[in-house]
Amino acid sequence: MEVSTEALVGMLCEVEAEDPIDYADLPFGEQELRRLVMSSLVERHLAVEDSMSVSDIQAMYLLSTAKLVLENTVLHARLLLLQGQHVDVQALLAPFTLKGKK
Repeated sequence: MEVSTEALVGMLCEVEAEDPIDYADLPFGEQELRRLVMSSLVERHLAVEDSMSVSDIQAMYLLSTAKLVLENTVLHARLLLLQGQHVDVQALLAPFTLKGKK
């Protein structure tokens, strides 16, 4: 991987700008959290890039992404239910689909 962790953190901020994350009053800094998450992912990638085929790495990333989208959707649905709101699964998944990107 030739892109630095700092460059990836910058790109993450750009991606996040389209669909901001509400950090609210969490007891840690947003930038620090982005850097920790990205560092962890880069470390994981470097650990597997020489020992796995490209297709296996792609499958690993797809599975990891699916798990995170599923977890995000469940947490968002729970939050909506706790607020007494209706849960529309299609609306929750729209940001993660090509159709949902405009």
